[in-house]
Amino acid sequence: MTLTIGTGPFGDQSRGAFNGEVQTPGNHVLYFEDSPRQVRVEFDGETIADSKRVKLMHEAGLLPVYYFPIEDVRMDLLEESAHTTHCPFKGDASYWSVRVDERVAENAVWGYPEPIDSCPPIAGYLAFYWRKMDHWYEEDEEVFVHARDPYHRVDVLKSSRHVRVKVNGEVVAETQRPKILFETGLPPRYYMPPEDVREEALLKSEKTTRCPYKGIASYYSVEAGGERVEDLVWYYPEPIPETTKIKGLWAFFNEKVDLEVDGEEQERPHTQWS
Repeated sequence: MTLTIGTGPFGDQSRGAFNGEVQTPGNHVLYFEDSPRQVRVEFDGETIADSKRVKLMHEAGLLPVYYFPIEDVRMDLLEESAHTTHCPFKGDASYWSVRVDERVAENAVWGYPEPIDSCPPIAGYLAFYWRKMDHWYEEDEEVFVHARDPYHRVDVLKSSRHVRVKVNGEVVAETQRPKILFETGLPPRYYMPPEDVREEALLKSEKTTRCPYKGIASYYSVEAGGERVEDLVWYYPEPIPETTKIKGLWAFFNEKVDLEVDGEEQERPHTQWS
């Protein structure tokens, strides 16, 4: 999503055009920039990093990653590791584990003490594996899954488009009052009222997922055409304040259904959910 993923300008499915040839070493984009946000990382009740000078790394095909100045990291809680890795675009990475009392997050922190010449100036900065830490905060708001990207936008618009969803040749939803969610780097998602979905075709799923831009999603599987398609429909019972317009509405994976909009069959997009 955004700059370096999907249909973003440097993503692998970019659909736009520049006014000249864009060349990067190894045809691999790295963009390292200041973030105006104060970012904190917590582990086992301790603040491991807290910075108002954090950097954000955008890298081709990867989600953005926060890099903290070493001075803003509790190095007394880090233990240097023998683990190393090599990145052809950044160089050799060194690793540290985080220890608080008896609890340890192995190789949870990495940095590039001597990055290669073509890499942005990342020496003197450390990054953390998101899932190995307990809590992340931007300012005083907890953030989940990954860093929020400043180039990522979510718009929810009312529409009168005629949307029909087929699964295995069977119509399972049809509406002329969708709310369309446009999200950077992703296909449009058509959220529709439950009344416009055939509830008898739905089977409640135990699956939930979390999105840093929308909140926690719950899922339904669909039984149609004699087959069951798992976790095909999702909704946000309590979306975060920025996306409250989709509360209680249901959406289908465009990648897995036959979708018609205003009578025109939509091409199935190719994404990580295909």
